[in-house]
Amino acid sequence: MIGNLFTLKQLEALIWVADLGSFRRAAAHLNTTQPNISARISGLEATLGVTLMQRDAGSIRLTEKGTALLAQARRVLREAEALVETAARPDLIDDSLRLGVTEVVASTWLRPFLRALAEVYPNLTVELTVDLSRDLDQELAAHALDLTLQTAPFSTPASGQVDLATYDYIWVAAPELAAQIGPAPDFAAMLRHPVLGHARHTQAHSDLIRHFDGTTAPKARLVPSSSLSAAMNMVLDGMGVAVMPRVMVAGALADGALQTLPAAWHPRPLQVAARYHADRTPAYVARAAELARDYARAFDAEDRKNLSHP
Repeated sequence: MIGNLFTLKQLEALIWVADLGSFRRAAAHLNTTQPNISARISGLEATLGVTLMQRDAGSIRLTEKGTALLAQARRVLREAEALVETAARPDLIDDSLRLGVTEVVASTWLRPFLRALAEVYPNLTVELTVDLSRDLDQELAAHALDLTLQTAPFSTPASGQVDLATYDYIWVAAPELAAQIGPAPDFAAMLRHPVLGHARHTQAHSDLIRHFDGTTAPKARLVPSSSLSAAMNMVLDGMGVAVMPRVMVAGALADGALQTLPAAWHPRPLQVAARYHADRTPAYVARAAELARDYARAFDAEDRKNLSHP
C-alpha cells in the first residue's frame, strides 16, 4: 500500500501552486504559510524522486513530469471528495470557496443561497466578492475565483456553466417625477431627465447607446454607475429615470417608492449564470452552482407570483 508515501495535503499544494502560479498565493488560499507549501512540494518531490516544477525568480513552471502528475493529483482529490459524499459526510469538506457575484444577485437571492450552502457544507468558508460581471470574468479566468454568479455577456470561457435566471428590464421613476412625465409618456418626455443605470461596458448600457443613437428622440443623458444600488437611491430621490432589472426594484414598486414608466423599448433581458472551471475545481463547486440555480429559480417564481397577484 502507498498510503504512507504522500498525503492529500501535498497533492493539494501541488494543484494550487500550479493554478495560482505562486507559493505565496497558494499558501494564502490554503490558510497556511509559504514555508509549509514549499515543504509539502519538496516532500512530494523527494518521495516520488522527480522534479515537479522549476522555481525561477518570481515564477513557477511545471516540468513535463509535473504536468502529468498534476492531472493525476486532481483525480485523486476528486475521488477523495467522492468518498466523503458517498459516506454522506459533507461536513468533512473543510475548504474555502472564493465566490464572485454581481450586484443583481447580491441584492436578491444571495442571502438564502448562502444560508442553504452553509447547511449543506457547514465547514465551507465563503470568501465573497461583489463586482461588475466583466471584472468577475477576469478573476475567474485568472483562477482568483472558484465560482461566479454573473451576468452575460461572458468574455472568457468556462468549462462549467449553469444557467440561473433571466431578468427583464423596466423603466422606473419616483412618483413625483413620474407625475411630471405623465401617464403615457414618449421617450422625448422621459429623456428630459437623466437616465440612471448600469456601468459602462455592460450589455444594458451598450443597448441604451445603440438604441438612442438610432432614434429621433432627444439625445439621452446617460448617467452610468458601477453600483446599481447607488443608482436606485438616486432614482428614489427623484434625480432621474432609470432602466433597471425589474427583480431589483420589485420591493420599491410594491411599497410605492417607485413607479413603472410605460415604454415601448427595453434593453435585452439580463442573463445570469453560474460559471466555474469544471476540470479544475472540486465537486462541491458544481454542487454550489446547482444550489444557486435552485434559489435563483425559486426567487424568480415567487417574484412572478407577486407580480401577477399584487
